[in-house]
Amino acid sequence: MPEYPMQTTRTSCLNVEVPGVIERAVDLLHRGGLVCFPTDTVYGIGAHAFQPQAIERLFAIKRRPVHLPIPLLLADVASLEVVCADIPPIAWQLAASFWPGGLSLVLRRLPQVPDLVTAGGATVAVRVPDHAWVRQLCGRLGAPLAATSANLHGQPPPVTAGDVADAFEGQVPLIVDGGVCRGGVASTVLDLTVTPPAILRPGPIGVQQLMEIGGLEFD
Repeated sequence: MPEYPMQTTRTSCLNVEVPGVIERAVDLLHRGGLVCFPTDTVYGIGAHAFQPQAIERLFAIKRRPVHLPIPLLLADVASLEVVCADIPPIAWQLAASFWPGGLSLVLRRLPQVPDLVTAGGATVAVRVPDHAWVRQLCGRLGAPLAATSANLHGQPPPVTAGDVADAFEGQVPLIVDGGVCRGGVASTVLDLTVTPPAILRPGPIGVQQLMEIGGLEFD
């Protein structure tokens, strides 16, 4: 992976309600840039999911080990078909029940998802976030976001735009300020590519809810 200088660009920090900010974010993402933004939990840093060079830069700036996959944020449930293959009926049922919200589904990926996103694996984690601005950003982009928390790897996740600036000032062109994020628990990660399905990370959607809604059985 190429090395990037610590200071690469002038960073703008704009309020989420500033006219034109979402258009600016979309333009930057289309041109291979990174954008930091609020989500339903913490601030995230994202790249266009289908641009490997942008994702390389995301790994480099975060100092994130490349063996760690990056989840994808989607605009809506229908976007599952843009990145996932062999989608089982239970995935649609769970998505309809828990999206937007705190459930990430691990499914088989389509070939257009870059290897960097999945660390070379055959699966990808996807979620529709419970944050209208981020969903709108994905929709305007016309592609998912490869996104993770906007902090240096191993550091506390950021809940303010100031936290993000402390980590990435001068390294990303745009930080979108949405105020204080609520923080809290990261999403439940459910692997639907194995039998029985496996919870890879506990989170706000518990086993009982998954059993009641999806009729799932767990070991």
